[in-house]
Amino acid sequence: MKIIIIALSLFLASPVLLAATSIKAEVNGMVCAFCAKGIEKKLNAMPEGKGSFVNIKRRVVILELKEQHSVPLEKFTQVIEEAGYSVSKVERVEQSIDYIKARMKENQ
Repeated sequence: MKIIIIALSLFLASPVLLAATSIKAEVNGMVCAFCAKGIEKKLNAMPEGKGSFVNIKRRVVILELKEQHSVPLEKFTQVIEEAGYSVSKVERVEQSIDYIKARMKENQ
């Protein structure tokens, strides 16, 4: 019985453990793959970042943060604006890049 309770507890806690903090922005001005690669390169250079994702069609830029790391929204926005693009909306989300990509794929 103890084993069942422990296994059930771990199973129920696993989504919490898998949650990741990301910063998601809606960006104007991206029109080509070169634009996306430029932004990804700048975001991937941030030491707090675990990875980045850019979707030109949906005008979305995401930076997934390493565990126990944080980046001020202003700094994230500044990196994108210094690359030559304008940010119309920026927010923190408790979702990984993989989760966000899967949701985008579902909603095509």
